[in-house]
Amino acid sequence: MSDLTAEPSSTGVEPLREVLIVCRAFGLAGDRKWPPNVNPQGYQQGGSGGTRGRERVPWVTQTCPGLSGGAVGGVRRPASCVVVEWLVTIPPMTQRTLRGEAAIVGVADAASPTGELELTGRALEVAMIREALDDAGLTIADVDGLCVGGPSPAGLAEYLGIHPRFLDGTMVGGSSYEIHLEHAAAAIAAGLCEVVVSVYASTPRSDRKRPGSGRRPQMSGPNPMADWELPYGNALMGSYALSASRHMARYGTTPEQLAQIAVSTREWACMNPRARYRDPITVDDVLSSPMQASPLHLLDCCLVTDGAGAMVVTSAERARDLAKEPAYLLGAGTATDHQMISQMPDLATTPGTVSGPAAFAMAGVGPSDVDVLMGYDSFTITALLHLEDLGFCGKGEGGPFAMEGNLGPGGSLPMNTNGGGLSYTHPGQYGMFLLVEAVRQLRGECGDRQVADASIAVAHGSGGVLSVMATSVLGTEATL
Repeated sequence: MSDLTAEPSSTGVEPLREVLIVCRAFGLAGDRKWPPNVNPQGYQQGGSGGTRGRERVPWVTQTCPGLSGGAVGGVRRPASCVVVEWLVTIPPMTQRTLRGEAAIVGVADAASPTGELELTGRALEVAMIREALDDAGLTIADVDGLCVGGPSPAGLAEYLGIHPRFLDGTMVGGSSYEIHLEHAAAAIAAGLCEVVVSVYASTPRSDRKRPGSGRRPQMSGPNPMADWELPYGNALMGSYALSASRHMARYGTTPEQLAQIAVSTREWACMNPRARYRDPITVDDVLSSPMQASPLHLLDCCLVTDGAGAMVVTSAERARDLAKEPAYLLGAGTATDHQMISQMPDLATTPGTVSGPAAFAMAGVGPSDVDVLMGYDSFTITALLHLEDLGFCGKGEGGPFAMEGNLGPGGSLPMNTNGGGLSYTHPGQYGMFLLVEAVRQLRGECGDRQVADASIAVAHGSGGVLSVMATSVLGTEATL
């Protein structure tokens, strides 16, 4: 293919392009058909060529030897191969954006103060899907898109008895569900589907009591961590301890500042009747809890509980006619820069420095416009890094910012208002719960922990070991 693109215009909008396309079209001798969706205007089927305005454009045809007609196995074979050149006019390309194209219209989650749920597996997934659809005022018959983090969503589709036109099995850990939202919005905007459900369910705590169900799933495909990190003692928790140690060494962050994040998060959990832990804690409580991987104490670490959730995404147009106020996707961004912690370019900086600005740019807002931050808190250091990398404070200033009480009730940046992964629930992948709480805050459904007049919320997921960051900026209809 040779490109005859004109020079870009000063307006920033790409001008009309004429592209010369070369195609080998196999067919019966004399049967020269244009490929689908191509309208070769001005062309004449003949050896003399076609016209484009006043310019003659030759039509080149060649017969490829070695192909004979006739039937083989009942299938007629081509007698010739025709090589055709033609000019196609491509319309101007304008900047595309997902801003306001789709909305979350139904949410559901399951958590318990005991940390355990009665349902498991498919039954739990179905319960979440049904509850989220009820929340949206839709039924399973409306669903034509399905997202599942993990095994092929085709199995769940079969179980549900639906035949979706869009499937997504993206699985990158805790940020998978923010990515599902981004992908679902793109698919809806492209007309691939209209109603997408994303679901997550995991019961690691109650599974401990079930014979044979306690094994952790292993990474599929090559696993360099098994060869180059695990043999030397660097397990999951150690990766976050490395990041915390680097941040402390470089910026002077203190254990007390990390502990304050756990304290502020617990203050929110005290107002959530479904939270695993609701008793207030102090900085001293965090620092006196058992050391897990220096400098991280037990209360710096997320919970291990059962949990599940689901969300329903549809077009902005359809969302306006459904049961509850939609939470519109204003901006989205995803980024990764490593898989295993030893390959992280900077232990104190995450790919959120890429996903966050991209999401904010699409949304047309900045960190100062955000009313609620739902930031993945697998550990206190994870939450601190989000504050800095998303631009809510300067690099190295996350510790003092948290220590001032900005993240708790009454603070300047309400963060993890459901109690977070540190106190509410954490079944292994927490990204779905970030989105559910963000939507409920925008709807004004959070009771005692409701942030007044919330109109913009950010759900920021973290997958792997600070490996894959995905940022979703959500807003009410007033923000469109």
